[in-house]
Order: sequence, then structure tokens, then C-alpha cells
Amino acid sequence: MERLESLKAGVLAALCLALAFIITTLVNSLVLTKYFAALSNWHIDILNWHWLVSGAIACFSGLLFGVTYRYIIREDKNPQLKAGAVLGFGLVRGLAQVDVGLSCGSTLLPFVVLGLEGILWFGLAAIALDIALQIDWIKRFQ
Repeated sequence: MERLESLKAGVLAALCLALAFIITTLVNSLVLTKYFAALSNWHIDILNWHWLVSGAIACFSGLLFGVTYRYIIREDKNPQLKAGAVLGFGLVRGLAQVDVGLSCGSTLLPFVVLGLEGILWFGLAAIALDIALQIDWIKRFQ
């Protein structure tokens, strides 16, 4: 029973991150690259192998986040615990992006945008998981 609830949490978070990935990729490609000169060379071609791999990584990260988030929060009503889970996953992704940017020696701004994007993704997934827990679609870990 616990494994099924963890799987449901993981699938929900994976779907949230997939949707957030698609939306932020479109915003980055269609809006940010047009209005910010530092991001103008950061155009992302949608539906190529790089985009598909990035989407798969986002989904897998969401799955891991959903399962972990369910175990982290348990019965607690502690907002710092929830925020810590979101920041933990978001900062790991975001700081990895910044590290890549520093290694490439290119403009750091696109990688900072991607880092902030990761925190947004996991925050949205946490909101969806909290709603699912409140309506008992997903049972809390005892």
C-alpha cells in the first residue's frame, strides 16, 4: 500500500515537472530570448533529441521528488520542512546549472535563469502534492 502511494506521489510530481518544463521552455524560447540581449543566443529547438532528454530528466527528477517529498513531510505541518524539500531539490538542480555555466566560460545569466526555473518547478510540484494530500488522493506516510 505504501509503495502505491509513493508511486502516485511520484507520478503526480513527474507530470507537474513535465508540464512546467514545457511551459518554461516555451517562455524561454519565445519570450526571454527576444527581450533580453544576454539570452539571445539561448534559443532552444523544441522536439529535438536534446529537448527530449532534458524533458526525460525533468520527469525523472519529478518522480524522485514526489516519492521523497511524501516521506519528508509525513504528518508534519512544518512549512520550513516543505520549503527545505523544495529548495533542496531546486538548488541541487540550479547549482548544477550554474556550475555548467562557469565551466563553459560563457555568460552566466542563462544558467542562473535555469537555476531559478528548477526551484519554480519543484515548488509547483510541492503545491500539487500538498493539494493531493489534502484531498486524500495520496495518503500521508505514517
